[in-house]
Parts: sequence; structure tokens; C-alpha cells
Amino acid sequence: MFNSIGWPELFVVALAALFIFGPERLPDLAKDAASGLKKVRTAITGVREQVNESLGDDFADLRDLDLRKYHPRTFVRTHLLGDDEENPVVHHGSTAASVAARPRDRSVPPPFDVDAT
Repeated sequence: MFNSIGWPELFVVALAALFIFGPERLPDLAKDAASGLKKVRTAITGVREQVNESLGDDFADLRDLDLRKYHPRTFVRTHLLGDDEENPVVHHGSTAASVAARPRDRSVPPPFDVDAT
């Protein structure tokens, strides 16, 4: 989400904050934001520990579960675009399977279907 924010954008935000809040209130706001962030972190850590305690040993495999692999983008990428040697999906007679099997040339724009959109 924040991959496109760089130093110029941060500089503009800092400059806008300086003009909006003024140089005398800006240090206090930064301290308040930092303490608020620390409180949120401790609250999240406490909730996580409380959930781990309430789940007990019966759900130890759920505590160790990496939920990042279930993000929709990652899930689709691994299940649709991943190299699955054990369970290949073959559509006989389908042109979509033959098109998907070939790597696409990145210099050519992808096909666009007016009727599909």
C-alpha cells in the first residue's frame, strides 16, 4: 500500500504539517503520535498473547500459521500461476490453456476484449 511513497512525498507531508500546525506545536504532536503508536503496539501484543493463552495447546498449529500466504493476491498467485507439477490442470481443446501456457511478451500490451468489459 505504501510502496509508492518516497522521500519527496514525505517532505511534502512534513512541510504541510509544518504550515498547518506551526513550528511550536509540531514537536508535541510528534511526541503524542509516537506515544499513541506505542500504546497501539502494546495493545496488539496484549491481544495476541491473550488469544494465544485462550486457544491453549489444542490450537498450537493455528498460532504458528502464517496468514500472509492467505492474502488474496498471494493465494491466487500461488494457486493459479505457480508451477504445480503434482496436479496440472489441462483443458483439452481449449485455446485459453494454450495461451496461458506461453509466456507473454512484456513489450506487447495484453489483449483487450471490449465485450468482456
